[in-house]
Amino acid sequence: MTPAPTGGTDPASPTGPRPPAPPAPPGQTSSPDPSLPPPVVSMDIAHAVEGGGKAVNLTIDDGPDPVWTPRILTILRENKARATFCMVGPQAAAHPELVRRVVAEGHRLCDHSVAHDTGMDHRSRAYQKDQILTAARQIERASGGVKPLYYRAPGGAFTPYSRQIAASAGMRPLGWNVDSKDFELPGAGTIVRTVKSELGNGPTILFHDGGGDRSQTAEALERLLPWLRGQGYGFGFPER
Repeated sequence: MTPAPTGGTDPASPTGPRPPAPPAPPGQTSSPDPSLPPPVVSMDIAHAVEGGGKAVNLTIDDGPDPVWTPRILTILRENKARATFCMVGPQAAAHPELVRRVVAEGHRLCDHSVAHDTGMDHRSRAYQKDQILTAARQIERASGGVKPLYYRAPGGAFTPYSRQIAASAGMRPLGWNVDSKDFELPGAGTIVRTVKSELGNGPTILFHDGGGDRSQTAEALERLLPWLRGQGYGFGFPER
């Protein structure tokens, strides 16, 4: 996924010589802006599985939701599968018991902004920073102190600035390889076929537990997780 260009109104560049670039995390290919806080994890968008191997990264966006998150958690537990939950800050704040259950059951947390603004790559730097860091605080507070390890821009609306701000707060930018299109409510069978047909694109699969009726997502996961096991896949987490 190619990062979108930085948009919005940026403050004037400081005068005088620029400070030296901070050392990049190992393996990082992006060039950090030396005028911004240095990344403590890679600011490259993650797609691969941590540790390698034949595994998929299940990523589940837009929750937590009081109806669908518990159902999806049960399906994951029954299939001994792990996932990364990309949470909208106010949803996390409204349902801390679900955030804590996600953590207690061995899954990871991801920051998915405050407002789920898919056009935030065209907004000011101040807006982007507030969306990322406010949501991170909301998720951490709801979890009882567990920080999100990733940041996924709504709709993939990353900018170099937002990626560095997230990485400077310890959150690896997180992309996807397979879009299940479950948000379009195409039917569970179509979701299953989409994932199977696109799995060759890479290991990180996008699903949703928030934003509406996710009964089709739940049914699709009930079919897909045993199939993935049967194909020799494990369930991992995205690289950090």
